[in-house]
Amino acid sequence: MGMTLTLDHLRRYAVARSLFKPTTLARAIQRLGFVQADPIRAPARAQDLTLRHRVAGYRAGDLERRYPRLPLEEDFFVNYGFLPRAHHQLMHPRTAREAWTPARWKQARAVLDFVSERGTAHPRDVDAHFGHGKTTNWFGGSSNASTQLLDGMHYRGLLRVARREGGTRVYAPRIGDATPVAVSDAEARLDALLDIIVNKYAPLPAASLGQLLAYLRRGVPQWEGLRSTTLKRARQRLGTARVDGVDWYWPADEDPRSRRWKPDDHVRLLTPFDPVVWDRRRFEMFWGWTYRFEAYTPAPKRKLGYYALPVLWGDRVVGWANLGVVDGELRSTFGYVEGRGPRDVAFRVALEEELERVRTFLGPSIT
Repeated sequence: MGMTLTLDHLRRYAVARSLFKPTTLARAIQRLGFVQADPIRAPARAQDLTLRHRVAGYRAGDLERRYPRLPLEEDFFVNYGFLPRAHHQLMHPRTAREAWTPARWKQARAVLDFVSERGTAHPRDVDAHFGHGKTTNWFGGSSNASTQLLDGMHYRGLLRVARREGGTRVYAPRIGDATPVAVSDAEARLDALLDIIVNKYAPLPAASLGQLLAYLRRGVPQWEGLRSTTLKRARQRLGTARVDGVDWYWPADEDPRSRRWKPDDHVRLLTPFDPVVWDRRRFEMFWGWTYRFEAYTPAPKRKLGYYALPVLWGDRVVGWANLGVVDGELRSTFGYVEGRGPRDVAFRVALEEELERVRTFLGPSIT
């Protein structure tokens, strides 16, 4: 196009390509490639807060309600979440980094037979039938051994999540090819998986591209030794440029300088896991201030709030919001980078429109 690529181009490109015109739930997840999940509700789960901007008429809980009828899977990718079944298949058969003992495999095969006979099984049914007892979980607490076993079976591709009941995963047998993948096929799959990552989070500074590829080891630990060559191939095929001393990457068939990347003038309250703001390194480059997720920070040390939602206006993140529902009413508090909100009347109008969209999204819980 002849013009020099700038950070302003990259910022507008990042916002406009991610916040595409709302579409159907299936198409939105296909376009995103992966939706990160988180159990905290403030005022709704991260997956719902992400999808409400990208799915027409979306309501809190729609993904959980509609999941059984859609070609989706829950699983680990770069994080835990939801992804199209075709993307999920690229990661399996998965070899876990932790080897199971013969006794553990015997337990797993017995549970698989139990689930197969019933079609689906809730963890409480497995626990009641087998009585596996208690075990120590990863953060030092106590949990049902059956739940831990089911988690491990799911991760290894023996089970899939058929649906959720009250937020709890209900499992079904997963039908898949257990044949080991040849190295050439593994390389092609890794290329495809990394392209899914880039498509979701582009444009990516080089350090973030490497970070996300490292996170992919949770999704495909069996191919960890192939990561360095995967990164080399990616650098050769992706669109790239150096801006202000930083190398950036994006899908090769897109041009961040194109006039098609024009953010609208809406105000949006984004979950901390939204692809627009997920990369904290990029966040600081684009908007010049430090944003942190503080849900697990002791309350006295929080600066932004328990679950601060970045406030995006056009292509600027001007502050943060904390939302909650109290006695059936949406309550909101705001903080701003410049100490107060933009004085532009258009901002205040757009913010109230966004809060009304949140009320509609939350549905019956709001009076």
